[in-house]
Amino acid sequence: MSTNPSVLFVCVKNGGKSQMAAGLMRKAAGEAVDVYSAGTKPGAAVNGLSADVLLEVGVDITGEVPTLIDPQMIRDVDLVVILGREAQVEPVPGTRFENWDTDEPSDRGIGGIERMRLVRDDIVARVNQSALEFHTTSQS
Repeated sequence: MSTNPSVLFVCVKNGGKSQMAAGLMRKAAGEAVDVYSAGTKPGAAVNGLSADVLLEVGVDITGEVPTLIDPQMIRDVDLVVILGREAQVEPVPGTRFENWDTDEPSDRGIGGIERMRLVRDDIVARVNQSALEFHTTSQS
């Protein structure tokens, strides 16, 4: 078992936001953080636009496969991050939970690749802050 801090990113389908966050955290934190992602009702594949906008910033999630959230993993990780408003995960004592109410450009009539870039940029800012916090905590 790794002694690294660990994070589980969760959304409903595990095809978009949680996969994006996981890929971006792997890029930001490298080997210093164990990163996982899962969905409450996983879809069949990673969202193509999500994968495209991550490739623009050097992150490849095209080989990822949506997976169902594992209750044991929730207990084993240090942090569970729920992306968006739709996914519901019961809190577990001893595991820190955060909800990232991510930008939803479609609420403003923005769609397609432009929407996905705005979602990505919001997640990038949050992941970078979280990676910094992991780094600071592991230095203490």
